[in-house]
Amino acid sequence: QVELVESGGGSVEVGGSLRVSCVATGFDMSRYCMGWFRQGPGKALEKVADSNTDGSTDIGRSVKGRVAISRDNAKNTLYLQLNNLKPEDTGVYYCAADRYTCLQPRDKEYGGGYWGQGTQITVSS
Repeated sequence: QVELVESGGGSVEVGGSLRVSCVATGFDMSRYCMGWFRQGPGKALEKVADSNTDGSTDIGRSVKGRVAISRDNAKNTLYLQLNNLKPEDTGVYYCAADRYTCLQPRDKEYGGGYWGQGTQITVSS
């Protein structure tokens, strides 16, 4: 059974750091483009970063310079390191995976790929 389980969210003060993890089960993550998405209160789903099978990564404009995405294929685990957190980083962070493409936010609505249940990050001043 395919499952993505995020963990590591929580409350943090402005300027703080957090690392969230996503454990994938039921498939070989090394063959999948893995991504992090987030949805803030009242906002649309947004891609934060993704990590492709060739080792390339893509970081979203709104977080560039403050986040790093990494993967440990041996552990079937995806990570997102967030630094210098801002209140606008508050939201639910989702892990997602697809074998053939790096997912976009619309794919969650249309049922493309695999998605986790999300982990909440709250940044307060």
